[in-house]
Amino acid sequence: MQRQLPFWRSMMYVPGNVERFIEKAHTRGADALIIDLEDSVLPADKPATRAAVQQVAERIGRTGLDIAVRINRPWRLAVPDLEAVISPRIRALALPKVADASHVRAIAEICDELEAERGMVNGHTVFVAMVETADAFFELREIAKASRRVVGLTLGSEDFALSLGMLAEPEGLHTFTLPTVAAARAAGILPMGFVGSIAQFGDREAFRGMIRQARRLGFEGAMCIHPDQVAILNQEFAPSEAEVRHAEKVIVADREARAQGRGSFTVDGKMGDIPIVVRAEQTLAKRDRIAKLQAKAGG
Repeated sequence: MQRQLPFWRSMMYVPGNVERFIEKAHTRGADALIIDLEDSVLPADKPATRAAVQQVAERIGRTGLDIAVRINRPWRLAVPDLEAVISPRIRALALPKVADASHVRAIAEICDELEAERGMVNGHTVFVAMVETADAFFELREIAKASRRVVGLTLGSEDFALSLGMLAEPEGLHTFTLPTVAAARAAGILPMGFVGSIAQFGDREAFRGMIRQARRLGFEGAMCIHPDQVAILNQEFAPSEAEVRHAEKVIVADREARAQGRGSFTVDGKMGDIPIVVRAEQTLAKRDRIAKLQAKAGG
C-alpha cells in the first residue's frame, strides 16, 4: 500500500531569530514553514535560537500549518538541535548537506529515541533530505531510501554549485537536478526543487518560468526564501482549471470504455489508456487536497 506523503507545494524558510519574519510567517500562504537554525543564523546566535524553537513553532503553527526545522549539519550542533526540536509541534526536519544514507539513519535513530522518551508516535518526525555536495550526489538513490522517515529529496542549488565550482545557474544545474526526480520517484517520496537558484527571487516572471518547468519535469513542490515566491509555487504546482476539466473527461471516457469492454478511448483527439487514467486520477486527487487545504485555512 502506497503511503500518504505530505502535500507541500511551498515550504518557506523563516529565520528562527528574526522577529519581523516570525511575526508574519503564518500569513504568507505557504503549505509549510521551515524554521531555520542553520545558514541564516550566525554561530553566536545559534544557542538562543535553538532554545526558542518550540515557542517559535507554536506561534507560526497556530493556523495548523506543517512546521519543519532545518537543523545544522555538524554533529556537535545537530544533536543539541534534535534535542530541542523533536516534539508534536514540529512535523519535519530539513536535513542539510546529507552525506550518505548512514547519515540519515543516524538521525533517524536519534529521533526514534527522542520520540519514545517524549511519548510521541514513532515516525511522527519526517525528513526532507538535502543533497548539497558532489560526493552526496552519487548517493542520491541510497539517501532517498535510507529511512521511512524520508518523505522528500531536494538538491541544494547554491551549496551544490559551490561544491562543483560552478555557478548556480540552470545551464549547469539541469544535468544534476533531474536525477533527483528519478531517485525520489524510485523511493516513492516527493521530488522537491527546480532548476535554478533559490536566491533569485527578484524577477517574479523568471521564477514562475522555472517553477512551471519544474512541474513539467516531475517536481511536486519546492522550498523558498521570500513571501513573493509562495503564491507562485502554490499556483504552478497546482493543476490548472483546464487540466482538471481534461482529467474529469478522461475519467468519464475510461468508465464508458470499460462498460463496453474496451481498455482504451479517445479524448480531445488523443488516445487514452491506463497511464492517462492514472495521471488524471492524480490530477483530481491533487485538486481535492488543495481544496481541503483552502477550507482549513478559511476555517
